[in-house]
Amino acid sequence: MKSRAIRFLSLSFSLLPLLGLSAYATSVNLGTAGNYAVLAGSTVTNTGSSVLTGDLGVWPGTAVTGFPPGVVTGGTINAGNAAAQTAESDLTTAYNTAMGLSRTGTLTGQNLGGRTLTPGVYFFASSTQLTGALTLNTLGNPNAVFVFQIGSTLTTASASSVIFTNSLSDSNVYWQVGSSATLGTGTTFEGNILALTSITLTTGTTIGCGSALAINGAVTLDSNVIGGGCSGGSGGGGTTTVPEPGTLGLLGTGLALLAGVGGRRLRI
Repeated sequence: MKSRAIRFLSLSFSLLPLLGLSAYATSVNLGTAGNYAVLAGSTVTNTGSSVLTGDLGVWPGTAVTGFPPGVVTGGTINAGNAAAQTAESDLTTAYNTAMGLSRTGTLTGQNLGGRTLTPGVYFFASSTQLTGALTLNTLGNPNAVFVFQIGSTLTTASASSVIFTNSLSDSNVYWQVGSSATLGTGTTFEGNILALTSITLTTGTTIGCGSALAINGAVTLDSNVIGGGCSGGSGGGGTTTVPEPGTLGLLGTGLALLAGVGGRRLRI
């Protein structure tokens, strides 16, 4: 009986690494695209005194206009070169990864304004709107990850905002947008926008910690500030992990099994 209990206990311990792996089995990796404040497929157009912290790139297009008066700090401009091509390839990979993540909540047809969300993957079958403030509660975890899967468009109303209950150590917020994103005048935004088509930032919009990354179309700027608000560095960030649904349950089951076997061993 003792040897049997010991075998069960050994098996339970051997499962713990697997449980740990399952907790963080899915990741979003921007690769070299994580160095970019702005990345576009066709053109980047700026009006006014935009300030970008990180690289600016375009591929396969080559047109970058409005710099100056726009300023790129802490990075370089890559227009139609190999570096931009690699970044676009990495962006496409990250976009497909984010789109394929297992969802933890469905918010189709609901406005994000006035909501408080905890870390997870949130799905919208079509478009989504942000009017007012969206609060992201990190639950005290500086590495918390939020992924928004949006089937078509992302639009914010003027003066909308994304805020945190606690700051993140890096830009662990990803907006996977099935077509185009438009941020309204004076919006205070956070996170990496991964848009299949285009991104338009209207006058005075800021992305404190994050980036505007478009695969096929243009990125249009108008007196915007992007990046520079991340405690973990400039750019959009590299690899982050998202807990898979049911992980805590699996871990709890494993711990319960350990406790049960340990109790049986004590009684033998």
